[in-house]
Amino acid sequence: MAIRYVCRYCNHHLGDIRHQEVEEEKLGFHALSATEREQMLQYQENGDIIAQVCCEHCQETIQRYPELLLQTDILQ
Repeated sequence: MAIRYVCRYCNHHLGDIRHQEVEEEKLGFHALSATEREQMLQYQENGDIIAQVCCEHCQETIQRYPELLLQTDILQ
């Protein structure tokens, strides 16, 4: 099982956690609401989880230009 972190906006691979038994509580996933879990986590058939987060570059861009969140693709 692996947790793969990917930016939800630019799809940049941010890192992986590879461990046989990764507890979601230790990663903070238990604190997410059902809606947040649905939006942020994708469960793969092989047991891996893809966590869609925001990378530093996209976070800085959104902070400077929050109107970009109204666009479908902020990196047009």
